[in-house]
Amino acid sequence: MKTLSLFSAAAVLMTLSLSSQAQPEYDQIARGQYIATLGDCTACHTSDEKQPFAGGVRLQTPFGTLAGANITPDRETGIGNWSYDDFRRAMNEGVGHNGKRLYGAMPYTAYTQMSEKDLQDLWAWMQTLQPIHHPVETNQLPFPFNIRASLLFWNWINFDKGEFKANPNKSAEWNRGAYLVEGLGHCGTCHTPKNLLGGDKSSHFLGGEVVEGWYAPDLSASEHTGLGKWTQQDIMSYLRTGVNRYDIASGPMADAVRHSTQHWREDDLNAVAVYLKDGDKKAGKKPEPLAASDARMKMGATIYEAKCSACHSPGGRGEKNIFPQLANNPLLNQPDATSLMRVVLAGSRGVDTDAHPTAPAMPAFAGTLSDENIAAVITYIRNSWGNAAAPVDAGEIKKMKDDLQ
Repeated sequence: MKTLSLFSAAAVLMTLSLSSQAQPEYDQIARGQYIATLGDCTACHTSDEKQPFAGGVRLQTPFGTLAGANITPDRETGIGNWSYDDFRRAMNEGVGHNGKRLYGAMPYTAYTQMSEKDLQDLWAWMQTLQPIHHPVETNQLPFPFNIRASLLFWNWINFDKGEFKANPNKSAEWNRGAYLVEGLGHCGTCHTPKNLLGGDKSSHFLGGEVVEGWYAPDLSASEHTGLGKWTQQDIMSYLRTGVNRYDIASGPMADAVRHSTQHWREDDLNAVAVYLKDGDKKAGKKPEPLAASDARMKMGATIYEAKCSACHSPGGRGEKNIFPQLANNPLLNQPDATSLMRVVLAGSRGVDTDAHPTAPAMPAFAGTLSDENIAAVITYIRNSWGNAAAPVDAGEIKKMKDDLQ
């Protein structure tokens, strides 16, 4: 009996010892998975949910089409032959296995700020993925943009290598938010205006840009076009649920919320909100709205009353968590009305999340309203109830309608 007890005790001690040895590895993989979620790796590397991270997502750029690579450990079509140093260099410098240069659509310009620990944890998790044999031709650009050697010049103009450095004059929350927005979350990849070469205009960081037929809006702290009127809770609610009083995530942002931000920890959501609320106030002169007597405004008011007011209310107040308010809404004041035109023309369905599973829909009006009517109602919405923005003309509507067909 005594022998059995000693044996049992030894077995328990051995189990505890093995558990303590295995735990750090398990924790590293769990951290790596969360880092992949923060970085939204799914967005570019999963085209088929049955083949996670096997690549194939087509990315439309002003220069042509690129496709997200297979990042599973498959030796023939994925990154199974890569070393950690290969991976680190790709993330830090935009140079992959065997010196293959990567295009800026892979946001190494932001990922270069990632910490060594985050890179190591992410790599450890990636080694646990199921290898999937799935060939992907990532470079589908036409000549001369398909020549990767040109990226040497591109990097010289557009890329600053370097790990994130905390600002000692800011709080830990602010610095965590900066790390996520500027680095791992790579928000600027979509929301920062681009130069002629497709690089970020760093002096206009998060100032808004057209991406794949949608306008990624201004994320500055401007009250007129940015997040100045949004509270920290507004920002957190939008990222967690896809909905707040001003907006319902749709288009590419719906995917970002569905696959990434709804799964972020509360402290990370709060950190991003703290950082964004401390952004550039852009205290420029606010434009004057079009006069109510303008013919476009009169036409738009009539159409809005007939087609829009039932959901968005006669005064643009909206309905909480169902239809966003249109009154005093900075998203409607963007210098580019691409997203608004697209939603009115083609309709849209908001993102469904764990916290907000029922996604409201916006009907399409391309088949029931003329180009002139749609231009008028958008102009009216952009210049009513405290909003003020440039009018939209019928030619812009026709062009988008043609692009969407």
